[in-house]
Amino acid sequence: MGRIFLIALAVFLAFFVAGWLFGILMVLLKWVLIIGLVAFGFIAVSRFLKQKN
Repeated sequence: MGRIFLIALAVFLAFFVAGWLFGILMVLLKWVLIIGLVAFGFIAVSRFLKQKN
């Protein structure tokens, strides 16, 4: 009985840690995409303004 409980606890903790790591990766990906879009917009606007002059 104790061994089954320990196995169930280990599986639960493994899913918990995997979910936590997946969440951190998704937050990092979100910020990378936001920073990339801001940089792309800045480059596009600066090229447009240079081309206009």
